[in-house]
Amino acid sequence: MGSRVLVFTYKDGLLARLAHDLQIHCEQFEIDRRGPEISGRFVLSSLRVDGAVERGRVAVGKLSDGDRGKIEQTMKAEVLEVRRFAEAAFRGTITGTRVEGTLSLHGRTLPLAPIDVRSSGALWVVELVLVPSRWGVTPYRALAGALKLQDRVTVRLELPADADADADAHWR
Repeated sequence: MGSRVLVFTYKDGLLARLAHDLQIHCEQFEIDRRGPEISGRFVLSSLRVDGAVERGRVAVGKLSDGDRGKIEQTMKAEVLEVRRFAEAAFRGTITGTRVEGTLSLHGRTLPLAPIDVRSSGALWVVELVLVPSRWGVTPYRALAGALKLQDRVTVRLELPADADADADAHWR
């Protein structure tokens, strides 16, 4: 299994029943580990909507290609402003099974709470919850706020585990 960076968004508002929780993946990213130091670079224009999430899985056929394209366009142009802020970047340090560091997003660099790294078979899985407004990203809203996204996203990294947990590594 290859490396994956997934982002999950959550619906909110009075008309939430008309909206969808979403799974999005990042097609272009690089994560490097050199000893205890780790860094990541994520190209925001490469974010792609996998689909609507129901019961923890992408619901096949729930969104058309046109729906996914419109969501991607809105996410990139209006929410993330990728023409001004092309990338997100992480810099941190690994200590045991925890990572501490900073995230640069939307022109701001802020510290993250320590993040647990867990092993799941042949993968290392890192999952964290971000509050986009901390970085100046306004959650999507439509219909005077009756349809909106929560000010919370979950980011999950799935990285093939190396034989030596202390070895340098490069994922993309």
